[in-house]
Amino acid sequence: MRKILIVFLLLCGCASYHSPERATWSTHLRGASFTDMNATSIAAKTPIYLGDGGRTVRDAIENSPKMEYGDPESNTAAMYVGYMSALESSLYDALRRPGLSVQRAGTDVVIIMVRDAIMELNAPDISDVGDENLATIAKILKKYDAAFVEIAGYTDSMRDANAARAFTLDMAQRVGVYMALHGIKNSRMFIVGRGSARPIASQDEWGRLTNRRIEIRLSPVR
Repeated sequence: MRKILIVFLLLCGCASYHSPERATWSTHLRGASFTDMNATSIAAKTPIYLGDGGRTVRDAIENSPKMEYGDPESNTAAMYVGYMSALESSLYDALRRPGLSVQRAGTDVVIIMVRDAIMELNAPDISDVGDENLATIAKILKKYDAAFVEIAGYTDSMRDANAARAFTLDMAQRVGVYMALHGIKNSRMFIVGRGSARPIASQDEWGRLTNRRIEIRLSPVR
């Protein structure tokens, strides 16, 4: 009996991840915001996240200095920069893989993942490589939990703007569901599909592959 249990556990550990049925997504994503992450939406979401057990950057930094000297505003800004720099460094070291990049955008940190680095080539689901990549990201985000998470889907130029938005929202929601199932609080998350907006490469054959992507933008909880 013990041998059977061990074999069962090994098989479960090796099983590929598959997105849950679409009908369950609203349940898995309950509490996530389906809007752009901006100053207004962050201000509205902050008390919700804190009420859900979330932390601010100040709360997250153990033994943080009292900052009795110098300009308080500058000291506070430096605290946010330090926290996000540590988060960026952890992500950069862990995500040196094809199709992934980590960048800074002011105080925020952005993870760019081309579609082929997270999704099946010919199916709308997360691939085994994507499972590995997203699991790495989720583990780091659970450690650095004083940051909001915007998951935005993008694609190359398509004739039908509505189809492009639906395609990219599907990708973003799949990643959001994955994160929710791997311990990321829904009250941290913003999920959007931006269609073919904001291309980062040309629209030639290789550029289109780059423009089909997910961006995870991380912003400090103040």
